[in-house]
Amino acid sequence: MDETTATLARTIGARVRRQRQARGWTLDELAGAAGVSRRMVVNVEQGASNPSVGTLLRISDALGVGLPVLVEPPSTDPVRITRRDEGAVLWRSAAGGRGVLLAGADLPDVIELWDWTLGPDDRHASEPHATGTHELVHVLKGSIIVEVADEVVTLGLGDAASFAGDVPHVYANPRSTSARFSLAVFEPRSGSGSRSRA
Repeated sequence: MDETTATLARTIGARVRRQRQARGWTLDELAGAAGVSRRMVVNVEQGASNPSVGTLLRISDALGVGLPVLVEPPSTDPVRITRRDEGAVLWRSAAGGRGVLLAGADLPDVIELWDWTLGPDDRHASEPHATGTHELVHVLKGSIIVEVADEVVTLGLGDAASFAGDVPHVYANPRSTSARFSLAVFEPRSGSGSRSRA
């Protein structure tokens, strides 16, 4: 883990611990509610691991908070600003891909704004989110393939799509050059506990 990733992992760990303790939950109770192992919760809280986006979503859902609560710096300002290169990098691939959470709003509904890059022949599979979640994608560079349940669509530069995010879905770049897209995620009723435990 590089220092930026390690710092983010420690920040997330401290926030997960604070949220868990505020509820009076044990490590086992959070693990059970999130559908992850106790060891994973311990590793996350200690900042010893760089958990997957799926794991963070399971934990945030179990705690009844949106992902931004665990990742973004707290702010009482009416306008929250994320400057260039300040977003939380929550996914990286060996091909040079990365998923960066740029901004979010929490409760009663969660809204997230992401900047995604997929390297050549890169692929990111996402577990189903909470029931009622919707995703909007806009291609900024290259082209991508979006697989939603059994449907596969190709989006080129400037194309956009919206779909239900409460089913398995995949973003893929089968090309030899990188692709970039923005992603907005709307998740109603954060903390419903209805994410798939697959």
